[in-house]
Amino acid sequence: MTLTAEERTEGMMRLVFALRSKGIIDARILDAIEKTPREFFLDRAFQDRAFEDIPLPIACGQTISQPSVVGLMTGALQVTSRCKVLEVGAGSGYQAAVLARLARRVYAIERHRPLARQARARIEALALSTVSIMTGDGALGWPEQAPFDRILVTAAAEDPPRVLLDQLRVGGIMVLPVGQSDEMQQLIRISKTEAGLDYQELADVRFVPLLSDIAKDEGD
Repeated sequence: MTLTAEERTEGMMRLVFALRSKGIIDARILDAIEKTPREFFLDRAFQDRAFEDIPLPIACGQTISQPSVVGLMTGALQVTSRCKVLEVGAGSGYQAAVLARLARRVYAIERHRPLARQARARIEALALSTVSIMTGDGALGWPEQAPFDRILVTAAAEDPPRVLLDQLRVGGIMVLPVGQSDEMQQLIRISKTEAGLDYQELADVRFVPLLSDIAKDEGD
């Protein structure tokens, strides 16, 4: 389906209201979400549900996060216009598109080749020239572009990956879910200081597990 301008405006008003009711009140983040057409990152069958605050299926058995979780994680990152951000788990590209409206540069890694191809096409269609998306093993980060000011991981690890922490600049922030894949996980924020790492628990969440290697998808 194709949404009309009026339908999109009405849907986005409902979504922003829902986000505010869940504590997402940062004007910069709400503006970034409002300017990013979530329906564009969904298959046609789910586009009419783009403005619901729920996760939705995307290709390769993955999901697009619910907007309130995108808002929560983006807020926890404390992104500024000077930040170079690494996202591990690009999915359909939606989170990277939101970050692109807040950060200086966004580098995103996706282990599923079809998803990475689709995400790149969507990012290019939206003329978000500060985003780079590659197919790769997210657990290894993007060493050629390190260090990063911010790192966002959208898959759950049992422990924060040391390789990614090593690619985080001193003074930087990493946000990721931590915990067993079949249990409720904890979203944590790690601040890297000269003295070491500071950890802060933020919320209970549920994400797919962080897996190594590039996925073997049908059609590759």
